[in-house]
Order: sequence, then structure tokens, then C-alpha cells
Amino acid sequence: MSKSTTLRLLMPQWQGGDVPNAYPLGARLTQWLAPKTDAVTVEVPTIEPDGSPRTEQDGIVERRNLMRQLHSAQDIINAYSPERVVVFGGDCLVEQGPISYLNKRYEGELGVLWMDAHPDVTTPKEFNHAHTMVLGNLLGDGDTQFAAEVPVKLKSGHVMFAGLQETTDQETEYIKEKNLRYARPEELSDNSGPILEWIREAGIKKMYIHLDLDVLDPGLFRNLLFSNPMPDPENCMDFSMGAMNFAQVTRVLKDVSAHADVVGMGITEQLPWDAINLKDMLSEVPVLNS
Repeated sequence: MSKSTTLRLLMPQWQGGDVPNAYPLGARLTQWLAPKTDAVTVEVPTIEPDGSPRTEQDGIVERRNLMRQLHSAQDIINAYSPERVVVFGGDCLVEQGPISYLNKRYEGELGVLWMDAHPDVTTPKEFNHAHTMVLGNLLGDGDTQFAAEVPVKLKSGHVMFAGLQETTDQETEYIKEKNLRYARPEELSDNSGPILEWIREAGIKKMYIHLDLDVLDPGLFRNLLFSNPMPDPENCMDFSMGAMNFAQVTRVLKDVSAHADVVGMGITEQLPWDAINLKDMLSEVPVLNS
């Protein structure tokens, strides 16, 4: 992939999940770990956490800053006008700008494989953290203001969940209403058949892969939101946990890449708790601060 066709975005956004100490480091760590290419990389400007209390606007925590950051991402992508976009996030809301851009570029025919333990189709009525609404926004629902930023909505038949776990009543009803396809972890344990069948039946040529790392089993990968060893009881909710392993996810990614033209991918929601706790510990050591 050349600089002229692929744009890499580093978007260390944290407000969508409201974990200021973890999302930025996770995004940068994911970028650092990814294979190096000659693709240009641009960091999307984000508001740095400063310890001040977060505010809620119209049912979403830090709505105004999240909207500003979405506009920044949109401006960068439009300036480069790439054929392909790779995103290192941050919370899942970082996916809205890239997917929206690519779906418009490919005339509303983009396929989206949502590899995630959660469907991200809530609204402000159910929850006030915007990273749980991003796919709903892209389908024309979710949050009204964020959905209005999507010029060409995703086709419901061009979306499939992979690794989806237990859903809430609202999420279950939405998935049924939109007739969204999904494959549970156990259905993907030995092969990628359900996904390849969807690609074939839907006639998908261009694909975007959203990889929320929480699709992985937290027993195998600890850097996940619900693996916080010292959680804030006021910022917790019951999350369904992922159940896939690295080999299964790798196989799905390679199989999809062999059956569709993957024009974009986002890797999100790495929260490296062990590194953060070690950093905090080292910051208290006098000799390291002299």
C-alpha cells in the first residue's frame, strides 16, 4: 500500500468511553505495535484530559468535544481523499468518520464486519457514553446529532457482527428490526463460514473491518475495559465479555481479506492497565524524578 492510497489515522480519543488515563495510551500502543508501511500517518487532534469533571450535553458525556474531534477526523480524511483508511483508536466512536467517508466513496456499497463483543447500537436513552452508539449512528439511528454527520447511511444488509455476545433487550430488538446478521464466538471457533457466506450472498466487494479488541477472551488479553484491576465503581456497567482467541481472530481477518477488498480497518479499545499502573508506580519513585 502506498502513501497515495492509504491513510493511517491515530485517534487517541477517550471521551466516548470516558476513561482518560487509558484510551490515549492504548491507541498509541496499538499504532506502535502495528506493522510499519510507507502509508502516511496523521494524528487527529484530541482534547487532552486535565482532571476536570466531565459534563453531559443532550444525554452524552463530552458531546461537544466528541463532535469537534469527529469534525477534525473528517477534515483530515477529506484533505487526503484516500482509497483506504486504517485507524488506531481510542474508543469505538473513532470509527464514524472513516466508515462514513469510505461508504460515500464507494457509493453506499461498503460492507462492514463489526468484530466486537457488543453491537454499539444504543442511543442516549440507554447510555450516556457515545462509543456504544457508533454503529447505530452509521445506520442512521443511534444519536440524532451524530447520525446527521453521516451523508450515506450503511445498508443493514451490508453489516455483520462477528464474535457478538449477549445483548440487551434494546440491542436485541434493534438487531431483529434491522435484520442484522451475526455470528457468535462458538460459530466462528473452527471456521469463518458464516462470514464468508454473508460476503457472498450480499455481494460485498469493498470491506471495512472494525476490530474492537474486547472481542477477545479477557483471560487471554487483559488490556480491555472490563479487565480494569482497580475499577471506578461509578463508571462501571455490566459488560458481556469476549470469547475469541488470537488464532480465531487472525483467521477471520485473513479469510475476509481473501474474499473481499478490505479498504479500511479500525483497531480500538485497547486499555493497557498493567502499563498504566506501572507508570503510576514509577512516577512516585523519588530517584526517577530527580
